[in-house]
Amino acid sequence: MLGIGIGTLALVIVLSVFNGLEELNRKIFKSFDADIKVLPKSGKSFLLDKSKIAQIKAIKDVWYVTEVIQDNALVKYENSQMVVTLKGVDETFQAYSPLKKSLVEGNFVLTKDSINYAFVGGNVYAALNISLQNIIEPIEIWYPRNRNSTSLNPDDNINREILNISGVYSLEQLHDDYVYVPLEVAKQLTEYGDKRSAIEIQVKPNADIAKVQESVKNILDESFLVQNQDEQNASLFRAIKIEKLFIFIALMFIIGIASFNIFFSLTMLVIDKQQDLKTLFAMGADEGLIKRVFYAEGALVSFIGAMLGLVLGGLICFLQERYGIIKMGMESSIVDAYPVKMQLSDFLLTAVSIIIITLCASYLPAKRAAKN
Repeated sequence: MLGIGIGTLALVIVLSVFNGLEELNRKIFKSFDADIKVLPKSGKSFLLDKSKIAQIKAIKDVWYVTEVIQDNALVKYENSQMVVTLKGVDETFQAYSPLKKSLVEGNFVLTKDSINYAFVGGNVYAALNISLQNIIEPIEIWYPRNRNSTSLNPDDNINREILNISGVYSLEQLHDDYVYVPLEVAKQLTEYGDKRSAIEIQVKPNADIAKVQESVKNILDESFLVQNQDEQNASLFRAIKIEKLFIFIALMFIIGIASFNIFFSLTMLVIDKQQDLKTLFAMGADEGLIKRVFYAEGALVSFIGAMLGLVLGGLICFLQERYGIIKMGMESSIVDAYPVKMQLSDFLLTAVSIIIITLCASYLPAKRAAKN
């Protein structure tokens, strides 16, 4: 019982931690990614159709639509430089974006009094050793010109923009390599003109994102991808689910090994109760009754062990979720304690799997007892 209980407890806790990590990533994406994103199926840009944008904006639950130009660029600051993801966004970004909640220094501004600014991620801020107090030193953004012919002078093949930095955000290492600039600045750098890299759509609170997504698909043709947040980060969620599956299988193997204790215990019980079994047969018991007796013994052990593990595992997860007892031990982490999220499906799957394994372990001893 104790072996089954500990295995069940470990399985419940690990699965809940993976659920917590998945939910944490969704919260991060909610601050960074749009509810719905429109991308070209091929290439990295598409020609903007104003009439289609107007139709998307007219959808009932659409809150706002942001035009985006995104590409890699080189950023220089004083004597440092790095390649960043340059993201040009229109005025809706400054007005509505939830990224302002992740502001750690400066102001959430891209355009003010007709002056353009850059808004940078924490990785860029640290790598370039940027100081917002140094208003004299701006950043330079370099992007190669889209020309067929090249000049002998390298400077003629590069577009440059010089901007002051308004603020810094810090969200998560994967998303902190971005430099946000006004859309017009990105257009001049990349020479995209009326082309865009993406259209980001934010829906109203409590709206049905799936319905809005379907409405957007009906407006656009087959050359576009219309993705929700999970689809935008499908590879990460797929990796989490695969890792969760393999952890589940590994722990089930451990529980399977623990169930051998039940097998050997019942086998010893069969040997020990030889005379009692003969008495039962003499009183009229058939093989089916003897099998049920030993099945009941195995089921009792597995049921009590599984319930003990489920209850204790649920209690530990509840305390961790409520009070954050076990800390991450990382100063730069988004949350200070390991995230957990309990799901009824995990509890049911764990209980059913353990009971099946232990009943299988009870089969041979029960069969042997019935033949004595």
